[in-house]
Amino acid sequence: MNRDIHLSNSLGNKKERFEPLDKNNIGMYVCGPTVYDDPHIGNARPIVVFDILFKVLKCKYGKKFVTYVRNITDIDDKIINSSKEKNISISKLTQKITKTFHDDCDYLNCEKPNYEPKATENINQMIEMIKELISKDYAYESENHVYFKVKNFKDYGKLSNKKLEDLIAGSRVDISKNKSDPEDFVLWKPSSEDEPSWPSPWGKGRPGWHLECSVMSKKYLGDNFDIHGGGRDLIFPHHENEIAQSVCANNKNFANYWVHNGFITISKEKMSKSQGNTLKINSFKHKYNGQVLRLALISSHYKQPLDWNDKLMDECYRTLDKWYSCYLKLNKKVSIDDEDLMPLYDDLNTPGYISVLHKLFDNAKSGNDQDKEKFNAACNFIGLLSQSKEDWLSFKKNKIEISEKEIISMIDQRNDARDNKNYDLADKIRNELLDKGVLIEDKDGKTTWKIK
Repeated sequence: MNRDIHLSNSLGNKKERFEPLDKNNIGMYVCGPTVYDDPHIGNARPIVVFDILFKVLKCKYGKKFVTYVRNITDIDDKIINSSKEKNISISKLTQKITKTFHDDCDYLNCEKPNYEPKATENINQMIEMIKELISKDYAYESENHVYFKVKNFKDYGKLSNKKLEDLIAGSRVDISKNKSDPEDFVLWKPSSEDEPSWPSPWGKGRPGWHLECSVMSKKYLGDNFDIHGGGRDLIFPHHENEIAQSVCANNKNFANYWVHNGFITISKEKMSKSQGNTLKINSFKHKYNGQVLRLALISSHYKQPLDWNDKLMDECYRTLDKWYSCYLKLNKKVSIDDEDLMPLYDDLNTPGYISVLHKLFDNAKSGNDQDKEKFNAACNFIGLLSQSKEDWLSFKKNKIEISEKEIISMIDQRNDARDNKNYDLADKIRNELLDKGVLIEDKDGKTTWKIK
């Protein structure tokens, strides 16, 4: 294919033609989850967006010439606090959430990255990078902490396109008497007796979050690589700090292209745990096939905010249900026309590609098997129509037409009815839930529910 890929590069804030450092060795690093709580749909968006970019890069340059790295942050203050709140060990928590994350990736039909390093497996390399930064006067030790000297890196703020004083004023700077300057950020911090720790020249402790990605990207992709991705919320301070650490430690440019996806909003408000409006991926599994979420997540351009609502889900469900009427299992490789792929090469324009799929569907509906093959191949390329028609229809048949919120509300009503000895009403509510595919169980004074 001769068409060039164009990407919106946050470094410079403009769309650029993608020119790899080496077309036979393309590297992409994407910030993965911090495994302290079940992933929500805001986390799902970059998973799907960069899965599609991975597919586009492989289509253009060949599967064996593209390396995709996505990390797992399994040591962080959020993890420590969550383990205490949940009263389970950090290892059990991180294993549990990592498994949930992988299950969610499978549910969304995402390919596995080539490498998925964990922060805790790379502590020694982090210590070595800190030593290098100290030796070059880009970092200093203070009271068993090590901090990066922000003012010693003249390009700090280049990614977020703001002056240093503006960045500090607009962020939550960790004020500490140990720092030389308030904008300096931590590379290493001491741990208390009940917190995870590793030996280091600065005492027992653990690395700063920003350092982890600098080290893991270097390990698998080298000092300078092609694409670094993540959500817009990571531009500052995380990605800004990654650049500072990596450029100063390695004396080389870091990532050439910075690609960031927009936020998911609920009623135009940014979705976040602090707002209390998060929607866990798990909460959709009883009601929707994962392909419905995948289509919803790519229904708007990755750079733009995506407002999440039931109407969007219903539209995507109806679209897929319609497309499955032309489902065909492909037992051979079917090429996709260059013209059809053009929207994806143009800055991952997934809405434009979905328009192409609608046209191909119209051709398939009134055409022959060759038209159906082209339509199915084009859907498969972005991870749709990936299950058999029987599986789709089976899920459709058993689709739960009730939300988790409604289930809990009905259970509360039933418990109130039982407390008032209105057992007829209680039985009626139980049967209504059963009709909707929800099985409830009373045990040890508590009522639990599951999908039957």
